[in-house]
Amino acid sequence: MSTTIAYPKTTVICPHGAINASNASEFQQRMVKAVAQDGCTNLLVNLEQVESLDSAGLMALVSSLRLAQSLGRRFSLCCVSPAIRIIFELTQLDRVFEIYEDSAAFEKAIA
Repeated sequence: MSTTIAYPKTTVICPHGAINASNASEFQQRMVKAVAQDGCTNLLVNLEQVESLDSAGLMALVSSLRLAQSLGRRFSLCCVSPAIRIIFELTQLDRVFEIYEDSAAFEKAIA
């Protein structure tokens, strides 16, 4: 489902395939665990290998963003394909999430 990579103060989660009702709960648990861990101040979800995202996947992202905000952590997305980006635009969540072109743009922003 996904790979989790931890750097000092930043955790990167790299889901792949479809994020839908069948696996959104597992995806959310991974994000919650990453956000809640000590020493993590930034969570970056790299969506480069995500082929599709349904409402359950979107809600997992929103719930994890809310948790991160409540803990004073940064929650960002990167490498969002045009097909996935349109979902964020239609729901106006592109105004809520920090979305970066790639991980290098994210690293530059937090430097």
